[in-house]
Amino acid sequence: MLKILIVEDDVQLATTLKYLVEDNPRYRVVATVDDLDGAVVAAQQHAPDLALVDLRLAHGTTGFSVAVRMSDFDIPCFFITGKAPDFPMPDLALGCLMKPFTAEDVHRSLAAAEDIMRGREALRARMPVNLTLYDKVEEEEQPSEPGFIPSRRSLKTRIEHWIAGTQH
Repeated sequence: MLKILIVEDDVQLATTLKYLVEDNPRYRVVATVDDLDGAVVAAQQHAPDLALVDLRLAHGTTGFSVAVRMSDFDIPCFFITGKAPDFPMPDLALGCLMKPFTAEDVHRSLAAAEDIMRGREALRARMPVNLTLYDKVEEEEQPSEPGFIPSRRSLKTRIEHWIAGTQH
């Protein structure tokens, strides 16, 4: 059974998502929280296998900060949001499911996440159109640009631009 943490500040959506997830007996929601602090406490108490994370959360926190902290606990994240980032973030999440979504979208997305987490080569055939999976990029496969050194700062800058709504 896959234990799932839901990090969503909209109580009604979090409750709906919990019911959709638990519609499949292979998945169990261990906690529903609305911000970074709640996510950290839930991760420590329940040791979830996967976190479903909205990007805009309560108390001024973001899904990006939750994903960074969940990586400290080796908990993979799956973004569930109304406004997806314009660029993939495989270092923060397995993928992103865009709102609005159907029950079938949630079930297929969880199955895809489970495939990735278990290292299965073949992903499920029918993926939701509002689902984007982030591929892990090997260091040697990254195109190198003269003078460019990838860093956390560049990721932080890209996230800040995304939040601000600019396209740099």
